[in-house]
Amino acid sequence: MASRKRREAFGKLRKLPSGRYQASYVGLDGVRYPASSTFDNATDARGWLALQRVALDSGNWSPADAARTAGRTKARADTLGDFAQDWLRTRVNRHGEGLRPRTRVEYQRLLSGPLAPLAAERVAMITPDMVRSWYAAQLESGTKTQTARAYGLLKSVLATAVQDGRIVTNPCMIRGAQNATTGKKVEPPTAAELQKILDSITPRYRAAVLLAAWAGTRFGELTELRRKDIKIIKNGPEVETIIVDVSRAVTHTTGVGFTVGPTKSAAGVRAIALPRHIHPDVLGHLRDNVGDFPDSLLFPARDGHSHLAESSFVKHWYPARAAAKRTDMPFHALRHYGATRFAQTGATLKEIQDRLGHSTAAAAMRYQHSAGRDIELANRMSDLA
Repeated sequence: MASRKRREAFGKLRKLPSGRYQASYVGLDGVRYPASSTFDNATDARGWLALQRVALDSGNWSPADAARTAGRTKARADTLGDFAQDWLRTRVNRHGEGLRPRTRVEYQRLLSGPLAPLAAERVAMITPDMVRSWYAAQLESGTKTQTARAYGLLKSVLATAVQDGRIVTNPCMIRGAQNATTGKKVEPPTAAELQKILDSITPRYRAAVLLAAWAGTRFGELTELRRKDIKIIKNGPEVETIIVDVSRAVTHTTGVGFTVGPTKSAAGVRAIALPRHIHPDVLGHLRDNVGDFPDSLLFPARDGHSHLAESSFVKHWYPARAAAKRTDMPFHALRHYGATRFAQTGATLKEIQDRLGHSTAAAAMRYQHSAGRDIELANRMSDLA
């Protein structure tokens, strides 16, 4: 008479084609949990199941511990590419917000580009030596900054794998790899070069250059500014102060379009006093180039209401910087100019950070305590112009 297959008293046992045994059981939460590894024989597998039953019966079992064990098993099958896609889908910042569209697209680019050689590797099998070999190969390609960004992404993804219990330690252990730079220094324009740019730029963008240079606004902040964000404070008929309220930024992502959202960080929300000598240009721009509605963009696209794309703006910026013989200079260099000029007024490091949006302190309180001195220092900038 043929022998009947033994039915397990607890859990489930399965013999794999390799001859090894896989064990699993259903926890108190109704979820099935597999062992973190397979077994040489059925006796060892049943021994593991017996330990799990003791934990259940004694009250020492928890879904979190069981999930970590199951996670380690799943990690043997998960490739870096698969795990990274789950990471992108579920990633949130410290405020509980998901990735911004532009960030998501950039991460996808890194995963399909420099990180592609590791994508098929199982998460649990990626070693420090493997990461070092990949990193060295990327550096040899000459893309130092991109390699640093890709390494930073890889380290973050695998840090989540550690937190999830899928791997024990993060194999990304290269000191300083995430902070590698090209060593190229951004040189701001001289006063004469800035003046040449202002004289050469398309007139409707003259005020954009002035705000970037003297207020230190980023391009995404600048192109989301609206009439309601410009506060004009008068003393009688005279304009005493102009404050630029920066509270939003716009980004453009291929395939997504323009997205209006928060500034780069909480510190980016700030109130910036403009130096007196640029008041006439800003007021003239509001009069001649900006719609009358509060939500009218300061620097719209040619249609008058859409956001200005950087690819459109550079058609005006490139000839202007070429006229100043500074074809090496990115638009961001104007922000460096503003920081330098503000520092020359005697501003403290904290005041410079506040003005440029580099501090992590709460924005609203910072305006209240520093706005008065910011106006004073902004006026000193006019004396240096």
